[in-house]
Amino acid sequence: MVKVAIIGASGYTACESIKILLRHDQARVSYLTALPEECGEISEIFPIFKGQLEMVVEPIDLDKLSQAADVALCCLPHKVSMQFVGKLLEAGVKVVDFSADYRIHDVNLYEKVYQVKHTDPVNLGRAAFGLPELFRKKIVGAKLVANPGCYPTAASLGVAPLLKEKLIAADDIIVNAVSGVSGAGRKATLAFHYPEMSDNIFGYAVGTHRHMPEIEQILTDFSGKTVKVLFQPHVVCIERGIIETIYCQDLGSTSPARLSELFKEFYKNEPFVRILDKPPTARNVAHTNFCDIYATSVKGKIVVFSAIDNLIKGAAGQAIQNMNIICGIDEKSGLLTVNS
Repeated sequence: MVKVAIIGASGYTACESIKILLRHDQARVSYLTALPEECGEISEIFPIFKGQLEMVVEPIDLDKLSQAADVALCCLPHKVSMQFVGKLLEAGVKVVDFSADYRIHDVNLYEKVYQVKHTDPVNLGRAAFGLPELFRKKIVGAKLVANPGCYPTAASLGVAPLLKEKLIAADDIIVNAVSGVSGAGRKATLAFHYPEMSDNIFGYAVGTHRHMPEIEQILTDFSGKTVKVLFQPHVVCIERGIIETIYCQDLGSTSPARLSELFKEFYKNEPFVRILDKPPTARNVAHTNFCDIYATSVKGKIVVFSAIDNLIKGAAGQAIQNMNIICGIDEKSGLLTVNS
């Protein structure tokens, strides 16, 4: 049985991770930790766990954690996570990190995008990028996995088959994305206050979103060719889910039938990617680790629709998928049951 610690246990992604681990047949929650002001009974922080998990969320004690856990799911914010990951690795604990602190290979690019000095560049260079459908071989045996961002997960899975077959221009990809409000995290802010969000949708971070260089890095690493992406996110008044519409320049005259065949072949052995015959919906991926994809061709463009649950395939589910891989257990464990 894999013993799992969760650091930052008071957040949404931690909550989703616990839900998955409660139904996991080869792993269990062994230690919960958070900032002192966020500690207490987990069933008080998240009442859904009443009668299911009676554990106390404690201030972090690295000695105690290293004795209690084989793996840590580090659900801390960007810029904070790197203060703890190196110490966890030194203590012999494997880490799946939810933040962006180990995603961007180039330390200078990371510091430019996140406006902070990286304090653990050694482990930055050692981290495996945790998108299993594209980089599984690098994840196997890793001690540290950088869990991808939610937007980059949906975008990369939607574009990778097209780049592999050289069907699209690598420097002309537009990703138009819509996310539910939970993508902003649990901390209360005016912009996401219910009266501000109700019956509303808006774009943000025009041309500057920090996931744009991450998408470009993933697709460049995968294809071996420099990829340029214009990424534009929006937030809509739903709890969870991401829908992305991706526009690519078709280098040939690729038929919709050829695209369907291509995507089905590319993902034929991937348990969490479903290829559809019509555009996906956010509802049908909610509370699951699936990515639903539909591709077609229109007026010289290849248009791909990609949908995930931002909290599951975009965070907690993918993290546990990565945890399963590095621990040598069934990759699907805990992840094929819908849990609302």
